[in-house]
Parts: sequence; structure tokens; C-alpha cells
Amino acid sequence: MFPGGMNPKNMSRMMRQMGIKTDELDAKSVEIKLNDGRKLVFNNPQIQLMEVQGQKTYTLIGTPIEEKEIPSEDIDMVSEQANVSKEKAKETLEECDGDIATAIEKLNKKE
Repeated sequence: MFPGGMNPKNMSRMMRQMGIKTDELDAKSVEIKLNDGRKLVFNNPQIQLMEVQGQKTYTLIGTPIEEKEIPSEDIDMVSEQANVSKEKAKETLEECDGDIATAIEKLNKKE
């Protein structure tokens, strides 16, 4: 509910009169890549776009799923060292939480 019990349509009209444009975006998913290698994925989020004096602000509401992003260099190294496809190397790295040595060891034991 809006402050003071204000109707959302009235609030939107007031914001337009003040030069603030708002719009609801229809998104399937949103990914945020963090500097520490993690990735947050929001499936079916609610996204509100607000534009004030040419500046755009996006508000994201949803529950993230946290994923660890595996660098392509790590995938290539495991693929070469264990003589497996890049897809298999990536899958094994994900199972091993990105630990290259453990992934190679695990793949070599399966042979």
C-alpha cells in the first residue's frame, strides 16, 4: 500500500505531473555478476523503471539464486588436462565448487 493509503493510480499521476515517469518491465530473468565471481540470478522478477530528469533507476524485487561463475580459462585447463569436453569440464568444476585440481583428479579417476 502506498503512504497515507494513496491509490497507486493517483500516485502514478502525481509522479507524472512532477516529471517522474514510471513503467513496469516484463522480464523473464535478471543476472547480476559480482566481482568475487558469484552470480545472482532472479527468475520472474518484478522490475520498476523510474525516470527522473533523464536519469533511469531500476528497482528489482525477487528472490535470487546464487551461482558461482566458472572462468573459461579454468574450464579450458580442466578440459585439456583431463582430456574431456568443455561441457564435461564445466559440469565437474561446478560439482567441485571451482576447485581445478579436484575436478581434474575426479575426471582422471573415471577413466
